[in-house]
Amino acid sequence: MVDDEEGVLSAMRRRLERAQCTVDTASSATEAMGLINNAVPPYDVIVTDMSMEEPESGVQVLNEAFRRDLFAQVIVMTAYGSVENAVLAMRKGAFDYLEKNSPTLDAYDMVVIKVNQALGRKRRDIKTIALWQRAIAGRRAES
Repeated sequence: MVDDEEGVLSAMRRRLERAQCTVDTASSATEAMGLINNAVPPYDVIVTDMSMEEPESGVQVLNEAFRRDLFAQVIVMTAYGSVENAVLAMRKGAFDYLEKNSPTLDAYDMVVIKVNQALGRKRRDIKTIALWQRAIAGRRAES
């Protein structure tokens, strides 16, 4: 979890831990990118704020996550949502883009739902690649 607001970071950490998630936190994009690069194995899901040190800090985290792991699942959150930012995050490969201050839903509960969905997608993608690799290996063995 990456956010420059300590209150959001600690509240999100508590909510994700209640949902049985192991959570590392960072309070800046720079700190997050260091954690991403040193994580063994790579993180399953990364939740990042969009605007921290810079207006597009979340995109920097997103890019670093994909450099580290092709199967990265990144959820971008923001308190200042805009269509432009949402489109940018999704084009860069974000799993989802959420607004923290939505009056119609609890952002913390929504993040837990999205983390679980992202984990399911990652497992599915890795399983698909494994099946594809076995099929290729089988064809080579037949040749």
